[in-house]
Amino acid sequence: MEKYVHKVQYYETDKMGVTHHSNYVRFLEEARTDFLEKIGYPFPRMESEGIASPVIAVAAEYKHPTTYSDEIEIEVSVESFSGVRCAFAYVMKCRDQIVCTAQSQHCFLNAEGRPISLKRNFPELSALLENLQRKENE
Repeated sequence: MEKYVHKVQYYETDKMGVTHHSNYVRFLEEARTDFLEKIGYPFPRMESEGIASPVIAVAAEYKHPTTYSDEIEIEVSVESFSGVRCAFAYVMKCRDQIVCTAQSQHCFLNAEGRPISLKRNFPELSALLENLQRKENE
């Protein structure tokens, strides 16, 4: 899987000249969106099929700072998938040094905002996420 690359913009830095920690959550979303596009299930497709996938938890551990114009490579993987919930893992690197590791957890809702099982209602997406999780665990 190709990595997503985010180039740090000046407005994403703080008075100390480092990337403000709050921006990393946005970078997770950018990388996850890119990941879903690459596996053939972009947000517009999910939405047109009546699937919403809100974030229910985010955790991040900052290892090293990044600064303006740094290019952060972000690897996304499916950490766990139960059919009802999915957790993505992220490793962010700059110049081959890990700068942040993170995880986001998601549930799946239908158009009415009710929880759904992908295994039951959307078997194609369910199988895709299960296979990606299996590959990560091998």
